[in-house]
Amino acid sequence: MRVLIATDAWRPQINGVVRSLERMYEAAPSHGVTAHMLTPEGFWQIGLPSYPDIRLALATRRAVAKRIAEFKPDHIHIATEGPIGWLTRAVCLAQKRTFTTSYHTRFPQYVAARWPIPERWSYRFLRRFHGPAAGVMVSTATVEAELRQHGFERILRWGRGVDLSLFHPRPASVLDLPRPIFLSVGRVAVEKNLEAFLSLRLPGSKVVVGDGPARADLQRSFPDVTFLGTREGEDLASIYASSDVFVFPSLTDTFGIVLLEAAASGLPVAAFPVQGPSDVFAGSGAAVLDEDLRKAALAALRIPRETCLELAAGYSWQSSADQFYGHIFRIAQQVRAAQNVTTFATARGAEGPARERLRA
Repeated sequence: MRVLIATDAWRPQINGVVRSLERMYEAAPSHGVTAHMLTPEGFWQIGLPSYPDIRLALATRRAVAKRIAEFKPDHIHIATEGPIGWLTRAVCLAQKRTFTTSYHTRFPQYVAARWPIPERWSYRFLRRFHGPAAGVMVSTATVEAELRQHGFERILRWGRGVDLSLFHPRPASVLDLPRPIFLSVGRVAVEKNLEAFLSLRLPGSKVVVGDGPARADLQRSFPDVTFLGTREGEDLASIYASSDVFVFPSLTDTFGIVLLEAAASGLPVAAFPVQGPSDVFAGSGAAVLDEDLRKAALAALRIPRETCLELAAGYSWQSSADQFYGHIFRIAQQVRAAQNVTTFATARGAEGPARERLRA
């Protein structure tokens, strides 16, 4: 089966959406799939207003249709609601192609954090985008319930995973800072609510890994915090394993792959009791979720690392890919079955006039 994945989020961006899609692409051969990524690569691009590091493709519907035709996909999955996503959607509708979508970002809340735009407008925009899809993939039960409340249908569950071969405890520390070390990893932007973490009165040290439009202002406002910029691979994994508590101040994430990376590194988590952390850590004992983030961070110091490792062991990218491609296979089978019924009905309908001609 040939599956095309259309996304506006791709390298050089570093975030959970890109990481998830990279893993699905890598897992394709083991599921009997030839996958192809339709991304902003190869198109003229402009920076997103207020966040120039995110590049938007200046593509045309004709150019996107050409790329789709060249690959000849059996199924198309649209991962994001940006220019690539909308253009791919338009091609699918014009050609009567079945497609699926995924909902990665609480877009209405992100927009409201930056501009005075009512959330109901954003949800209307999103319903229009995802409405024609044969299935809308979401990461957790909380996101599913939220979208159903706002009128979304045909919602499918697609969980996330963690690379246990990369993220795991290490005997030596790469951080020479006063203990305990409180770590946060992710995009340094207003919607991540980092200031809620950086303003806490905590012992030891605070470390931030990641980059984004808010970094310069936050570094000026919190000179006592260590900002390490973007880190990946072994470098990132070593920083996780060298810390004592992972603090996740976001109020808007749908999941938070960094939560699993922290747990796999033996790092307890402190977060607000909101979707994402609540879905990942429910009943596990590997995190402290509290409206008082300082209280949560200090309490998390008492969580045994073995508890965190036990939670992370239940997540894998293999299981995530099984869900992702399983949904696609099932929808493709339904489409083929419907086509066969239509073909059969058409053929039976043509037999009637033929019999009449024979009788005449």
